Amino acid sequence: MAQQISDRRDIDFILHEQLKIENLSKHEKFAEFTKKTIDLIVSEARNLAVKEVLPTRKEGDEVGCTFDAGVVKAPECFRRPIELLREGEWTAMTEDPEYGGQGMPVTLAMAAGEYFNGANYPLMMYPGLTHGAGKLVESFGTEEQKRIYLKNMYTCKWGGTMLLTEPEAGSDVGALTSKAVKNDDGTYSITGQKIFISSGDHDMMENIIHPVLARIEGAPAGTKGISLFLVPKFRVKDDGSLGEFNDVTCVGIEEKMGIHGNATCTLSLGEKGECRGELLGEENKGMRAMFLMMNEARLLVGMQGFACASSSYMNSVNYAKERVQGRHLLKMFEKDAPGVPIIQHPDIRRMLLTMKAYVEGMRSLLYYVAWCEDMTKIAADENDKEKYQNLVELLIPIAKGYVTDEAYNVCNLGMQVYGGYGYIKEYPQEQLVRDCRITMIYEGTNGIQSMDLLGRKLGMKKGKLVMDLMGEIGAVINEGKQIEATKEYAAVLEKNLNKLGEVAMHLGATAMSEKVLTAFAHSYPFMEVCGDVVMAWMLLWRANIAAGAREKAKKKDLPFYDGQIRSVQFFCNTVLPTTAGKMNAILASDSAAIDIDEASFIG
Repeated sequence: MAQQISDRRDIDFILHEQLKIENLSKHEKFAEFTKKTIDLIVSEARNLAVKEVLPTRKEGDEVGCTFDAGVVKAPECFRRPIELLREGEWTAMTEDPEYGGQGMPVTLAMAAGEYFNGANYPLMMYPGLTHGAGKLVESFGTEEQKRIYLKNMYTCKWGGTMLLTEPEAGSDVGALTSKAVKNDDGTYSITGQKIFISSGDHDMMENIIHPVLARIEGAPAGTKGISLFLVPKFRVKDDGSLGEFNDVTCVGIEEKMGIHGNATCTLSLGEKGECRGELLGEENKGMRAMFLMMNEARLLVGMQGFACASSSYMNSVNYAKERVQGRHLLKMFEKDAPGVPIIQHPDIRRMLLTMKAYVEGMRSLLYYVAWCEDMTKIAADENDKEKYQNLVELLIPIAKGYVTDEAYNVCNLGMQVYGGYGYIKEYPQEQLVRDCRITMIYEGTNGIQSMDLLGRKLGMKKGKLVMDLMGEIGAVINEGKQIEATKEYAAVLEKNLNKLGEVAMHLGATAMSEKVLTAFAHSYPFMEVCGDVVMAWMLLWRANIAAGAREKAKKKDLPFYDGQIRSVQFFCNTVLPTTAGKMNAILASDSAAIDIDEASFIG
């Protein structure tokens, strides 16, 4: 059975019916991206993903990366797809063509990226991280740094990474010990060790440019004293050619549960005192610069997790339609009754519909955040620009934290649909579970995402972010109330949205009181209920559109549109009642997790 990636019909639905992406072409910035061009780009991305990237997923997992005498090698099968991505200018889709990009909307790049990441996201981490590092150069680099580094990075002639984590400074970046000492020529001598560096070293690009967080001698403690430096693996001469090795040494790679095709490295900087870096941006402003990358990186991680879930769901549907096992439940006692495909069994249908609802809602959410980013660039009214940026800021922790949580749950269900075969390496489901799991951890664990949602985003601009989001959800609810097929589910969502507002006010007030620790003990459940309401919003929005579209739809499209109604029905009637229970628990603000004595945890 062929492996699956993504649902083109659903992608087209979101792009053209939900977000109406071709309207972006009315603006000068995206004038060339008409519907015809958009569809062509998505088709080309799909073809490349299916024909060239997907065949490397299993082999890359089985072969993995190797480390020998300081040399890191990525799976050899990755080399051709990386070269094709480079040749097709797929490595910096949204960036200025002057620097090797295509200048396309983020929403369209999301669709292409879904296919690429769905095919093999450990492979896509190499160009993905390079793009993020290049964005730092574009945003904070000098004109000279842009001239030397930017096009080489955006075209993936050179690779890129992020060097944040240290043995004693993981999530607490401010505790880092890497040092920078200024030299007479304006460069800095860098020393330190960085761990868990994805794509940290490999043999697929001729140079690797490392943005490195380090503390200049005499700088303040904590995050206020952190600066950002550009540290190439090989030094770069003024004419752009490569010079000597820059004393950036890989001392080992990690053996991991998943993403075997991506090299996760421990890097030692300046062991011989010869590591040189250039300041990127201002002294002591390194964390501020890194936060620029966070929205993009966290949205990418949400896409990585989601891509695993989408693939797992599509595999499961096709398997359930073909796998014959057991009699139909209504004919269980008829000895001569034939076996039926397992999709006819009620519990399999429950699992598939659960997967379907989450996959559709997550896809719409990720694309919507990307669309909001596009709107921040082209909206004529400054208030609208602010609103769209507010929506991005508030939804990012949900698009990373909640989405990867639910993506992993979907992958688990995908394994369950296969039964014993799901646990066997011959089939794709177990790798998707393993690869998906890290997305809940890196780029800020999902617990940190929940703390960001409660501690930063909830109170930003005196609650304007929350009000903007509730306004957008309310508009979809009001539309749904006028539609016979969705008015029942609009009422359910409205009830839960109102309760969520109550929960947000309660938890925000608790976080500002002496019970602050108790509030943060409930930050994760708060992220979960926010995510559930956002999922219901996306599903209702989709169902509203489907209810109108089915009246004029061709016969072949009716099952798709009817399926949108079933998704919101299932989610509102099956998931949201549990959500309401979680909200009651948050309102109760039980403090057991804070009050329990540490000695009571037996270890």
